[in-house]
Amino acid sequence: MVRPDKKIGNYSFKPSLAARSRHIQSIMASSRLRLPAGNPVEDNQQELIITVKNRSRLLAFYSRNDNARGLMIIIHGWEGSSSSAYVLSAGNRFYQDGFSVCRLNLHDHGESHHLNENLFHGAMIEETFDAVRQIAGLASDIPCYLLGFSLGGNFALRIAAKNSAHPIDNLQHVFAVSPPLDPYKTTLAIDNGYSFYRRYFLKKWKRSLAKKQQLFPGKYDFRAVLEAKTCIELTEAIMVFYPELPYYRDYFNLYTLKNDFFQNFRIPVTVIISRDDPVIPVEDFINLQENDFFELSVQNFGGHCGFLDFFPLFCWHEQQIAEIIKSKK
Repeated sequence: MVRPDKKIGNYSFKPSLAARSRHIQSIMASSRLRLPAGNPVEDNQQELIITVKNRSRLLAFYSRNDNARGLMIIIHGWEGSSSSAYVLSAGNRFYQDGFSVCRLNLHDHGESHHLNENLFHGAMIEETFDAVRQIAGLASDIPCYLLGFSLGGNFALRIAAKNSAHPIDNLQHVFAVSPPLDPYKTTLAIDNGYSFYRRYFLKKWKRSLAKKQQLFPGKYDFRAVLEAKTCIELTEAIMVFYPELPYYRDYFNLYTLKNDFFQNFRIPVTVIISRDDPVIPVEDFINLQENDFFELSVQNFGGHCGFLDFFPLFCWHEQQIAEIIKSKK
């Protein structure tokens, strides 16, 4: 059985009855209705184009706080962006708490498709790690924290693992909210679950590919690929554009995370997951073993990247992360 509800900070997440639907939680996570009328983290942002070791360029937005108590780097989920509601909400929270905030776009996410000719894939950890390393270096005199959501959480965990061998000196703690551990299972869950999620992700992925084709018409022709009716079908069809990658199941294995992966961290790592997540199978977390550097919280409610309560609107994972950071001072 999955372990009981585990507290992080002062309490576990127990939303009001009106907020307990996993679908409401998951939809509201990405809804701009959760954002305030004004968002200081956007009002004070500076665009960064980060050139990494392989010459790829990634887009980020840096919101500097004078006399900042820390730097929070945030990575969005698959087909999200630095402007996703859950990213802006977290960014705003930590900016108002006195942190500088950097919202990093993964390759081909946000308005960054023009920056690179090659296509994004989920195993692009080297360039993402180098981007985080460079961002952390912008504030090397203050503690740095990394927060990833969904696929961004998977990237954040792999960055924590790489940090063991190639330390980012001021990286203090890594947080992952609703990270997929087995991307193949997650893709199946998207396809075979509530149809809204399949339509949502397919629409965003196809729109991204169409944008890439428009920018590089001599290199990409996705007309056949865009006929796919499921995410698995599209994944299998698009592998022809990745000659360096193997069969799509082997590709998924490149960023599948198992228990032994979590045993070699050298900085604290906290994962927050919900039993009712409609796209991340909670069973993948059952056998994970906590240790001195790895803490896992499995909550009864929260959906996918939600953990929201209403009236008033409140985000539990933001509060808990803030408490964890405060407790380390």
